[in-house]
Amino acid sequence: ARDEGRVILTKDTQIMRRRVVTSGRIKAILIQGDESERQMFQVIDTLGLSFFFKPFTICLECNQPLVGKSKPQVKSRVPPYVFRTQDQYMECPNCHRLYWRGTHWQAMTERLKKFSHHSTESL
Repeated sequence: ARDEGRVILTKDTQIMRRRVVTSGRIKAILIQGDESERQMFQVIDTLGLSFFFKPFTICLECNQPLVGKSKPQVKSRVPPYVFRTQDQYMECPNCHRLYWRGTHWQAMTERLKKFSHHSTESL
């Protein structure tokens, strides 16, 4: 964590008592509560993050930027219903995972917009 400048997110109070954390050599945040949305707000507030909302741009598995793919390029890799109903596809060049704006996309977009709105209010 220290070498990469990362922040440890934990619910473990024992980790927060370790010298490497108490001395400030590694930054750690003790996450409160069990509700994921409140936990995200806590991280945004504690770190003073600006949450730039750019959905459909990075791979959820390996964090690589996604690359657009045409329908013919993905036809053999997606379910028939998805192929009929979707026009936009993105692929991770690293792990080759495919993404499209399925039924879950709208709900996730709305949830992420809350975080984006919260981070701009907190600044």
